[in-house]
Amino acid sequence: MLLAVGIACYVLAVIAGMYVLSGSVGLAILIPLWVVHGVLLIVGIRKLGARESSLAAALFIVAASVMSVGVADIARDDLTLQQRGERVVATVVSERLEEAEGRKSRDSFYTLEHEDGTRVPGPEMRTQSDDYDVGDVLTVIEDPEADLRPQTPGQADVTGDALGAAGFALAALGSVGWLAWRGAVAARKTDGIVVNGPAPQEQEERLREALRTCPADRRGYIKVSPAEFPGLSHGRAARIAWEMGLKAEAFGNRGSWRFAEQVVEEVPHE
Repeated sequence: MLLAVGIACYVLAVIAGMYVLSGSVGLAILIPLWVVHGVLLIVGIRKLGARESSLAAALFIVAASVMSVGVADIARDDLTLQQRGERVVATVVSERLEEAEGRKSRDSFYTLEHEDGTRVPGPEMRTQSDDYDVGDVLTVIEDPEADLRPQTPGQADVTGDALGAAGFALAALGSVGWLAWRGAVAARKTDGIVVNGPAPQEQEERLREALRTCPADRRGYIKVSPAEFPGLSHGRAARIAWEMGLKAEAFGNRGSWRFAEQVVEEVPHE
């Protein structure tokens, strides 16, 4: 339980830290940091003892964390626009459409001008649908520093973005809790089997014999059923295989333990 709480606190700290960094550094720095975060998560998730793939679980948590930071960054821009922006009446003088990333629809971009004919500062106003036409007059919040896009008062509402960021963060934290629960269930089942099963030393010898005598499949893997070795953890089995010059595969096992000289993702051995 303490390990799960520690991982959850770590995930939350990363989300907060990346949110702070996203306002001052570019993707060239953020992407490697997210990759390192994913690797550290894989190590922590494996220690929870869940049978699910640590790689898939880490990818989901990282993806949810990235979305949380991204939406929070949008909320930060909206809040900044509300705090330093000025409400003005503007006229739409041009419109263009652009394909939206990840969606079949197209975003609309509008060039706005003040009543005196000067352009509203900042990038073009953007909406996810064709809301306005050339000649329409509307009230917008403009950024005096010209860094942020002008938005209508309704667009600059921070509440929805803040709730979205919180939802993605909760999804990441919830995944950690679910993995901890799955690991605890798996540990209880293993403990119950070990009581009535063969001694661990006997199981280790049987595993060594299986690795020596079982033929490899066409991909070079030796497969054994973990149900035949209830007293051994995957890490202990990896250690035995390592002593015999083999590695334990952690990826795509589908209910079996697989061993080979070269693997895609190696199980850390005890």
